[in-house]
Amino acid sequence: MTDPVDSAARTGLASQALAQILSARQYLETLLADLDDTLWFTMPAGCGTHIAWQVAHLAMAEYGLCLFRQRGREPVDLELMPGSFRKQFQRGSQPQPDPAANPSPAEIRDVLARVHAQVLRELPTFTDEQLAQPTEMPYAAEATRFGALLFCAHHEMLHAGQIGLIRRLLGKTPVR
Repeated sequence: MTDPVDSAARTGLASQALAQILSARQYLETLLADLDDTLWFTMPAGCGTHIAWQVAHLAMAEYGLCLFRQRGREPVDLELMPGSFRKQFQRGSQPQPDPAANPSPAEIRDVLARVHAQVLRELPTFTDEQLAQPTEMPYAAEATRFGALLFCAHHEMLHAGQIGLIRRLLGKTPVR
């Protein structure tokens, strides 16, 4: 995968965070590449979640950690995902196995892609001074906006692990 952000435009902390976010997304995409839409809402026996919830939750979290937490709400955010999407897939929400109670896999993929594209546009503009500002949990490594960006990559890998397990429970071969 080619880095979609010109490396010359990246400096300092933003560059470090962006590299980790890109790496996590590349891995997530390999886990999703061969999954048929009919599997997205399947909750294997003993598993309390499904692929659709995992992916939608990641879109919501990337928005929260990389955009909202960094610069507050902006008018463009309404185009990224509706508020109902954020609420349905926020931390502590419960996966609904009925496809009719969820956005379609195509809609979830679209939100994931829109949020990620916006992050790729904005993250390189964040200065080290902005990223050094304190923030609340969740974060990784340090209680700063930079730590929130690092947590985004760590969080995506955590959920990628869950997606990898769900894939195995659905009879898919491991990606790695």
